[in-house]
Amino acid sequence: MDQVKQYTSHFEDFLEKFSQPLKPYIPAIARFLIVVTFLEDSLRIIFQWEDQLWYLEKHRNFPWGGSHLFLAINVIIMLGCSFLIIRRKYPEYAVSGLFVVVIAQSIGYGLIFDLNFFLRNLSVIGGLLMVLSDAFSKKKSLFPGLPQLSETDRKTYFQLAGRVLLIFLFLGFIFNGEWTLTRLGVSVIGFIACIMVVVGFKAKWSATFLVLFLSIFNVFINNWWSVHHTHPQRDFLKYDFFQTLSIMGGLLLLVNMGPGGISLDEKKKVY
Repeated sequence: MDQVKQYTSHFEDFLEKFSQPLKPYIPAIARFLIVVTFLEDSLRIIFQWEDQLWYLEKHRNFPWGGSHLFLAINVIIMLGCSFLIIRRKYPEYAVSGLFVVVIAQSIGYGLIFDLNFFLRNLSVIGGLLMVLSDAFSKKKSLFPGLPQLSETDRKTYFQLAGRVLLIFLFLGFIFNGEWTLTRLGVSVIGFIACIMVVVGFKAKWSATFLVLFLSIFNVFINNWWSVHHTHPQRDFLKYDFFQTLSIMGGLLLLVNMGPGGISLDEKKKVY
């Protein structure tokens, strides 16, 4: 056990040294990655406007005009709120707006009971909660001296909820697809890393592993660029690709901020 601790300590030191030049840029990169799926989705709606209208009206029974309004509101909210998150302006309103979009699209497109879609959206929401946590860590109380939930407490709770939700994408990977020996090995290692993220034990190390894993997974599994532009699977792969990038952004914020007060890593510092 002592040897394992020694190896993980050496790895964390290496990770800290390697990431030091990038550290000032990690929060900005992470915020951009978190909203990139919303940016891509808004552009897709704009460039496939007629196809989107046809689907909503023919398959989802939207009335003419209602479908136009639904798409227009989604595009405006996604572009506006994404811009605010990238610029670190009004994060509470921006995150709330994107959360509403996630719920509205789940219902509007009839995907709310699709398990894979549901797990992915939970992870995307986890990334948005990490944005809120990051914002609260830099925000001062408006009413100092009055009894209220402090910004530090809010940050801690949002960090906990965010890191728990972030791992649901990987759970979707574990339960979907055919089992092979390689898949079993990767699933076991990834599941252990997910548990470490949830309980906050070596959270930076495990979140870094998941970022690396998802990077490889995204390039080889969600390679939408290799599919012909007329193939219907292309849009699904593209959607999954950018959603995975968003979840990687949430994990990068976790690497940058740490797991927060409700974690084993913090408890170890106390004792």
